[in-house]
Amino acid sequence: MDRPSELVPLRYVAIGGRGPEDVVADAHGRVLTGVEDGRILRIDGLAEPSAARVEVLAETGGRPLGLELLPDDALLVCDAELGLLRVDLGEGIVRILADSVAGERLRFCSNAVALSGGSVCFTVSSRRYPLDQWIGDLVEHTGTGRLLRLAPGSESPEVLLEGLQFANGLALSADESFLVVAETGARRLTRYWLTGEKTGQSEPFVENLPGMPDNLWRAGPDGPVWVSLAGPRVPPLDLLHRATPAVRSAAARIAVRAPFRPTGSIGALAVDDRGTIVHHLIRRRSGYRMVTSVCEAAGRLVLGSLWEGGIAVCERPAPK
Repeated sequence: MDRPSELVPLRYVAIGGRGPEDVVADAHGRVLTGVEDGRILRIDGLAEPSAARVEVLAETGGRPLGLELLPDDALLVCDAELGLLRVDLGEGIVRILADSVAGERLRFCSNAVALSGGSVCFTVSSRRYPLDQWIGDLVEHTGTGRLLRLAPGSESPEVLLEGLQFANGLALSADESFLVVAETGARRLTRYWLTGEKTGQSEPFVENLPGMPDNLWRAGPDGPVWVSLAGPRVPPLDLLHRATPAVRSAAARIAVRAPFRPTGSIGALAVDDRGTIVHHLIRRRSGYRMVTSVCEAAGRLVLGSLWEGGIAVCERPAPK
């Protein structure tokens, strides 16, 4: 891995809501995000610091996390409380696409992508811990994350892959031959083959990441996959993951009750379809913390955070 470059902040944009966990950009350079009170917001005017405008598009009634724009002026929303949703951006109408799998309630849906054939693939981070206890899953290392697929017209998702360590961000390869899944708890990206002789198989894509990957975002087939790093590598946590299940479970019970404050070290990566890291950006003393998403908009990098009350706008690195 090349030596990292500096992640250069330009400005902070308050959005009137806490926890813009995922940020995605539309074709007009506007940024969409969901906040902890259930609202879906759109931020425009990022190119001019004094002109940023925040518009409420919908209210899910739950806790929106990962977002995916659809070509028909709609938005896929992974809601940690309600399941997989579809939001009409013009009317603000929210429809539940799936809220259970094999009779088990869907909770902690994390990120989604839409395939050209009409299917939707999405992740579930944990089957054991809810969103407000996410740190418990990372500590216990449960391996209960899943990758699911919802076929067109169906209300029952199928399980493509399970046993994932806190399945999180999701991105599609340029030719739609495979999916890239972020496993936050394992500090790796995993590839799941959709076509070809390896269809239905998974394999490591990028391992030993310098931090914990969260949401993934891709502008289009010509661009890289952007990987947000929600936190740096924690060597004691790596050591704990090698302990017995009983020890990890006891540690998790302590972790979910302990006060949490993210570190000041943030970062982002960009990865191509060969698994090569083309950008590695870090900032070690950041006032903006716990970066859970990154996208490109208005010629800048935009960061989202489960922790903060706004988004951060940074310099976009020169293409390689």
